[in-house]
Amino acid sequence: MSDQEPPVPARITIFDTTLRDGEQAPGFSMREAEKVRLARKLDALGVDVMEAGFPIASEDDFNSVRAVAREVRRPVVAALARSVDADIDRAAAALEGAARPRIHTFIATSDLHLEHKLRMSRAECLDHAAAAVRRARRHVSDVEFSAEDATRSDLDFLVAVVEAVVEAGATTVNLPDTVGYATPDEIVRFFQTVRGRVKFADRVVFSAHCHNDLGLAVANSLAALEGGVRQLECTVNGIGERAGNASLEEIVMALRVRPDKLPFTTGIATPELFSSSQLLAEITGEAVQSNKAIVGRNAFAHEAGIHQDGILKDRRTYEIMRPEDVGVPQTTLVLGKHSGRHALKNRCAALRIEPTRLELDELYKRMIALADQKKLVRDDDLFDLWSTMKRAAPRAKAPASRIFREEAALADEAGYGHGV
Repeated sequence: MSDQEPPVPARITIFDTTLRDGEQAPGFSMREAEKVRLARKLDALGVDVMEAGFPIASEDDFNSVRAVAREVRRPVVAALARSVDADIDRAAAALEGAARPRIHTFIATSDLHLEHKLRMSRAECLDHAAAAVRRARRHVSDVEFSAEDATRSDLDFLVAVVEAVVEAGATTVNLPDTVGYATPDEIVRFFQTVRGRVKFADRVVFSAHCHNDLGLAVANSLAALEGGVRQLECTVNGIGERAGNASLEEIVMALRVRPDKLPFTTGIATPELFSSSQLLAEITGEAVQSNKAIVGRNAFAHEAGIHQDGILKDRRTYEIMRPEDVGVPQTTLVLGKHSGRHALKNRCAALRIEPTRLELDELYKRMIALADQKKLVRDDDLFDLWSTMKRAAPRAKAPASRIFREEAALADEAGYGHGV
């Protein structure tokens, strides 16, 4: 057995673009005061880079970037700009007063985009990319370059572009999967190949920005780490264009829960994840889907009887992380038609309801009947059921048979309710 200590996990830069790419999604736009409020929360969350907006897009976006840049001092504040002089100068102006400014400039590199969107030759694209980085470097020392639609670009041309922007002074090179087309195995080979072929690749940090059109944004982002990427671009709740971006909370907790497979760390304060998610939902008015990993309403909720029984005995049976690790107040045992007697008994105890064994059996029957009608039985429903039972005229009942008692006990022990 070796006496050598395990290698120190690599530190990953978390680039949050909730305020820019996330805000571009229909229904998610934010006013200046709202952006500043969320920026403060992202600062508390511990993001390394905060992309505050696209200053050339509008006067409001310019003012929002400027306000965020002056409000938060710890993280890098980035402003997006096309590879156009006016965009870059406008981004620089918005970042005046920032403690740690970054200009993030981009241009598409795929033939599809060059021909049909930009109507530009490869040579012109190459010149624009390098010139944009050089101009940005005259304003700030931290410049990120993104090759839009990188994963669908000709590899030889993409390598040439990356080499040009590195020589021009880029400090971070982002190769996005702009339309969420790639698969994890392709992402690994893609980054390994580009990094292996680009001269002076060690001068820059490579970044991945993955979209979720095929539901693979987080998987592709994690795969990019194997390819040598050390910055991941993501958003709170995975919001963003079309199907969204890679979800910040999913990336961070995957790294935390599976260090055996993903030996990387971040600076994210994970107990702030849930409240960050909730604040974003409050500001945008867009609710988080109930089954959203990590921060959804059901992420730590259990209705099935067997699951509830396991949780009551040892929460590790059905939870791979603790709710408090991500800032969720507590595990929720939901009472519904699949719940078992153990969960009902546990909820009664929490509400200071103390039924006898026979009363619990009766209350359970009533609870299941109500759940068939309204799906979830809440605390006030349970109080109503209990009050109705207690008000009912007492009626003599024959003792339960020994067989009934044994079957009920077995059902309780196994956590059976109405199925799994």
